[in-house]
Order: sequence, then C-alpha cells, then structure tokens
Amino acid sequence: MADVIYNSFKKQLLDAGIHFGTSDIKVMLVTSTYTPDADSHDFQNDVTNEVTGTGYTSGGTSLANGTVTQDNTDDEAVYDADDVVWGTSTITARGAVLYKNTGVGSTSPLIAYIDFGSDKVSSSGNFTIQWAAEGIINLG
Repeated sequence: MADVIYNSFKKQLLDAGIHFGTSDIKVMLVTSTYTPDADSHDFQNDVTNEVTGTGYTSGGTSLANGTVTQDNTDDEAVYDADDVVWGTSTITARGAVLYKNTGVGSTSPLIAYIDFGSDKVSSSGNFTIQWAAEGIINLG
C-alpha cells in the first residue's frame, strides 16, 4: 500500500482548518489490516485496527517541535517535527496516521497515512518513527 493524503485534509488546507504551527498534531500506529480510504475517512474515529501493545497509548502521541517552513530551493512548503519514539515498547505496526487532535475522535481531522512498507516491530525496546530528512509533509 502507498502513502495516502486524505481528501478531507486537502479541503481543510483550503479552508484554513488546520494550523500546523499551533495545532496538536498526533501520530497513531495501525496494523497491516487497516485500509486507508482517502475518500471516506475524514476523522480519527474512522481509523480502524489501531495497534495495541506495551508502551503504546490509544490515540498515539503528539508530535513535538512541529515547524512549517518555506523551501525556496525546492519550491515547497514543509511541515516537520521531531522523530517519535515509544520507549520500552512491544508493538507491531504497518503504518502511521497523522491527525489534528481536538480531543474528540469524531472531530479530529485526518491528515495522512504513512505506509512503512512492511511491519515494524519492537520487543521491549524502542519503536521509532524517523521522519524523512525532507520533512513529514512537503507541498510543492
């Protein structure tokens, strides 16, 4: 499965509904049985098959030190944040879902699904998402 940008997020961008510099952007982990639907998945409560495991809390974790920058060299706008680590965890995940946390699943808009390409596993150790050097989201 490939990465997915949810259509509802594209609309949120045009409506200025998500402010990456000030919003609580979270990342949650999902198993290989989650199938993202760019058309009908709008909010966090549409996501099924979230992982469970030691060291992981339902709903995922907030991204720290999120920044929005303008990259004139590559003609892009870039959103980036610190890499994410679930320490001392036992987790098996196939992908990650980014969303804006409002505190309520039915009003927390989805942003993107990131496919790891295969299951990533931690066993009583660190489960780490290392974002690309070019950032988490690049709009060019």
